Amino acid sequence: MESTLTLSKEQIAFYHQNGFLALENFVPVSEIDRIREAYDRIFVERAGREEGNQFDLAGTDEEGKQAALPQILGPSRYAPELAQGLFRVNGLAIAKQLLGEDAILMGDHAIFKPAHYGSVTPWHQDEAYWNPMMDYNSFSLWMPLQEATIENGCLQFIPKSHRLEVLAHHSIGHDTRIHGLEVEGADVTDAVPCPLPTGGCTIHHNRTLHYAGPNHTEIPRRALIIGYGVPPTPRSSNRRFPWNDAKQTPREDRARTAAEQAGKVI
Repeated sequence: MESTLTLSKEQIAFYHQNGFLALENFVPVSEIDRIREAYDRIFVERAGREEGNQFDLAGTDEEGKQAALPQILGPSRYAPELAQGLFRVNGLAIAKQLLGEDAILMGDHAIFKPAHYGSVTPWHQDEAYWNPMMDYNSFSLWMPLQEATIENGCLQFIPKSHRLEVLAHHSIGHDTRIHGLEVEGADVTDAVPCPLPTGGCTIHHNRTLHYAGPNHTEIPRRALIIGYGVPPTPRSSNRRFPWNDAKQTPREDRARTAAEQAGKVI
């Protein structure tokens, strides 16, 4: 399968200048319909929960408690349909255009905002979740599986924020039982919302400040996120992300137990 998408010089320049890019015609709607069927199935199954890969990103993730923002890490491990298709081919082609021929697939995750009550995804930088001892040049391709609007939680970005260092973050609400992070003290007055039709996507750099509002609509807001980047390299100077060290989440407990049962150490 060959890519059907080539970025213009203007689009490439916009990404590098602003740290994000919105594409309205990433894949056909028929491709989205196929993806959505597999996506819905694994969320109903809560696939990966025992390994710590399914959890509430914005809540305390307690058993029996309704999740505010369910997430699945590595959804393509639980639904092979999500590992192949035109969206994968076009995604890698875009990565090579934006990051160079060394760009590779870095991983995927899925976030589900339930109808009526799906929670805010607070302002943050993706790199704040990652290994502080590595340097990154990557982006997240965010693909909604229905129309994305301000009302249901489309992404919003702060232009040029990818030029910042990783800012201080903390667990949502300063509750270390919650996996999700929010940035501290960032100026978000110039936020740019990026609503999308079905079949569109956004792309944002690993340091770009971004946010998604709550879902106030009658249908769930589904999003599949795929990471691309050049292989990370060790940093020449040390840094720490204490907000990650402070976490004590049920998700981490499940992951640790699963690893121990499999004879691994984490």
